[in-house]
Parts: sequence; C-alpha cells; structure tokens
Amino acid sequence: MDGETAVRAYQLEDGPRERLLRLGASALRIDELLACIMQSGNGRQNVYAIAQSVVDHLGGLDALADIEVAELLQIPGIGRAKAVQIAAAVELGRRIARKPATEKRQIRTADDAAKYVMDRMRYLKKEHFVTLLLDTRHHVLAEDTSSIGSLDASIVHPREIFRRAVRCSASGILCVHNHPSGDPSPSPEDIAVTKRLVEAGRLLGIDVLDHIVIGDGRYVSLRAAGYLDHG
Repeated sequence: MDGETAVRAYQLEDGPRERLLRLGASALRIDELLACIMQSGNGRQNVYAIAQSVVDHLGGLDALADIEVAELLQIPGIGRAKAVQIAAAVELGRRIARKPATEKRQIRTADDAAKYVMDRMRYLKKEHFVTLLLDTRHHVLAEDTSSIGSLDASIVHPREIFRRAVRCSASGILCVHNHPSGDPSPSPEDIAVTKRLVEAGRLLGIDVLDHIVIGDGRYVSLRAAGYLDHG
C-alpha cells in the first residue's frame, strides 16, 4: 500500500468521525474536532488540510475561544459556510460554560466567583467587564457584560453598572474582568474603577461585594487585597 492509499484508508476507516464514535470526543485533537465540525473539504483541499490550516493560523485552543467570523474568513480554505459552522460551535461552547440563571448559582466566596467565570473568560483576547447581580442570599439573578476593551473610569461608568442592578432589585453586585495577558495583578485603573463603584454603590444602597480579576487559571480578589475597605 503506497502512502497516498494509506492516508485515504486512514481517513475512511479511522478518521475523526469514526474515532469520535468509537472513543468519544475527548480523545480527538483540535484539528480532528474541527474536521468533524466542517465535515467536508472545498474541492481544492480536503477537510483535514483545512482543519490543520485553522490550527496553524490560530496557534492553539486559546485563540479559538474568542474567534470571530471575520478572522476565520482570512484563513485559506475557509469560506462563509465553514466560518459559520466553526463560529456556531464555539458559541455553543461558550453558552454551555455559562450556568443557566434558573440554577440560581450561589456566590459565597471569591473562589466561587472565579470558578463561575474562569472557563469562559480566561482565554478572551480583549478585556470584558462582567457584573454579577446578586440577591440577599448571594444567588445570581443575572449578569451583564458592561464593557469590552481597556478598563478605565470613562468606559466602566457607575451609571451603566448599577442601572440593571436597580431594575433587578439586586442586593449586591460582584464585578469581574479578565486580563488577556494571563496575569491577574490589578492595575491602577482596576483599583480606581473599583473604588469609584464602591462609592456609588454605597450611595445607592447596593453593596459591591468584590472585584475579581481573572488571569490564565489564576485570579485576584480586590476585596482580599484590601481595595474595598471602607475609608
């Protein structure tokens, strides 16, 4: 059997779809999972070559977690249909990572908050500022993504942060944002925004329980660091 025949035999007899059926999705590499999602080639390249192009372009799973259709369309072999397939699969993963509001997840500690958002925020390529709205027993009533981009006081404004908290009759809020660098050390801007929100919450009677900075598998609680102390 020559090399080309051997590859064809692998694709037919033990390709990603067959291995997924036999071993489960967790046994597949990233390129194999992408091949399963895209299903077919484009007439010039087979689906395995296109999947490898995606992996080579992205450099790994981290970038895939925050991929957009426009970026996918820049990859050789990816047209609109395949870009939509990949983007939809990624979005499903994001939504699965979120706990449904109907579960009323309870946030008792900074560690609870970090675990609640870590899997969906640690790989984001831009800073996302998320506000968790909590009831008197610290159950999550809802959550808002208040801003996307560099964190400063002009972007994260108390008016926007507390508007929905008032509408939901939230007893408190817990703020979370990520650092795309992977280092969760709070910046001077992080600290300034936190203090401003604490003061605004005090006037409204809504507690700012904590501000968690998410890194790559690590986090920092600004309350634990002493930045939410009443002055």
